[in-house]
Amino acid sequence: MIRFECDYAEGAHPHILEALVKTNFEQTPGYGEDIYCERARRAIQKACGDMSVDVHFLVGGTQTNTTVIASILRPYQGVVCAETGHINVHETGAIEATGHKVLPLSSVDGKIRAYQVREAMNEHLADSGPEHCVQPGMVYISHPTENGTIYTKRELTELFQVCQELHLPLFVDGARLGYGLMASGNDLTLEEMTKLCDLFYIGGTKVGALFGEAVVISNETLKKDFRYMMKRHGGLLAKGRLLGIQFATLFETGLYCDISKHAILMAEKIQRAFKDKGITFLYDSPTNQQFPILRNSQLDMLKENYAFAYWKAIDGECSAVRFCTSWATRVEDVEKLVEDIKRLESK
Repeated sequence: MIRFECDYAEGAHPHILEALVKTNFEQTPGYGEDIYCERARRAIQKACGDMSVDVHFLVGGTQTNTTVIASILRPYQGVVCAETGHINVHETGAIEATGHKVLPLSSVDGKIRAYQVREAMNEHLADSGPEHCVQPGMVYISHPTENGTIYTKRELTELFQVCQELHLPLFVDGARLGYGLMASGNDLTLEEMTKLCDLFYIGGTKVGALFGEAVVISNETLKKDFRYMMKRHGGLLAKGRLLGIQFATLFETGLYCDISKHAILMAEKIQRAFKDKGITFLYDSPTNQQFPILRNSQLDMLKENYAFAYWKAIDGECSAVRFCTSWATRVEDVEKLVEDIKRLESK
């Protein structure tokens, strides 16, 4: 069985494993105060074009989202996001468990626009008794989104400007950030991302690391006491150097971008094969997530040799599914899939 259902099926890039083994018996301070975490911070600050940003390392995406959101919101506030946003649909109420409501906005492509945020705030303030309602306290987006789409520089700029005007911190979930940065048509750099939000995180779990996410905080008012919140949410890893070693390896030589580009090239081959077969897509995704709409009989044929994620029923005959590539996707596996796509029945 060849697996395309997610981008975290494999372990870690060999360079990371080598670095972990090489440093295994070194003694270092704990909780991210070691030389490797400092090296990783410096490498990420350099990549972001801003040596003043704070960089913190956590283990996983859900832990990161809950820690960041809880660190920003007051008890009576909620977080605005797309209705398809990860924190709204795929985190089992983790945000609500911290005492904060998720405030979803309608979205066709997984993105939310500046005007929607303004409308949401205006609607809240226009209520006859706004203090009886959860107050929007921040905005959450992901880049890429759950639908594999990406924000343009213009879209992110407009969104950030509105958030600043309304005093709503903008938080970008970058669990798959590498795949967004390397996507065809992307016009956002990591340096620009750093300037166009209050904080974001760089995903390692899905982009070459065994585990780990790097939170980058540029807003000065959000930096204070973040480590306290990390500890409170179980995110202050005792063996913090394991995170530092991984991110230092990913960022000191440009490895993060190189392996992300590989995933994009593999996804483009799969996308092209489906298109050549006349198969349409649920979303126009330029990233490592592809969402073809297949007849159920075609799905049955592919299920014999491939694992992929069911997404949604289109009608009684067709369903949308997700094929997901990663930094570790093998060329020969994609070539086999392409040949099998060519053999799918056409009627």
